[in-house]
Amino acid sequence: MINIKSKLENTLEVLRQDLRVLRVGRANAGMVELIMVNVYENKMPLNQVASVSIPSHNQILITPWDVGVLSAIQSAIQNSQLQINPIVEGNSIRLTLPPLTEETRRDLVKDVSKYVEEAKVSIRNIREEVLKDLETLSEDEKFRQEKEIQKMIDEYNAKIKEIQEHKEKEILTN
Repeated sequence: MINIKSKLENTLEVLRQDLRVLRVGRANAGMVELIMVNVYENKMPLNQVASVSIPSHNQILITPWDVGVLSAIQSAIQNSQLQINPIVEGNSIRLTLPPLTEETRRDLVKDVSKYVEEAKVSIRNIREEVLKDLETLSEDEKFRQEKEIQKMIDEYNAKIKEIQEHKEKEILTN
């Protein structure tokens, strides 16, 4: 049971990570922190080569710890899914987020649904895997375990639905 719970928690965490990078109209560091940057002959997440700050509700300021990686960061941002043009200002990069259009908001809601569906599929796969492991148990024990597992699965599906509703509301109201 502990193993299934950790797998379910991991699925929720992956969903939260995926949703963090979606732009909801308000700047947040999570949008850029995990962008992979080619530096020092390696790919590294942006948050390991620069500090990220939010000077205003629609701006992100990225200040690299080594000015030599400024162009690599700029290139990584341009090649990311953000679709925002980075502006180099001295030793830092400024991203200004344009206001979301209604069409962009609808597309973001579709992206949320896609990520949520992936999480639900992952949970179904975990459930099937665990139920397969129960085949060796007696009928009574198997029934009891299945009931307990289903209760846990329902709980995590409810958490996913709650995360989805919160993110969609955030997208549509900001």
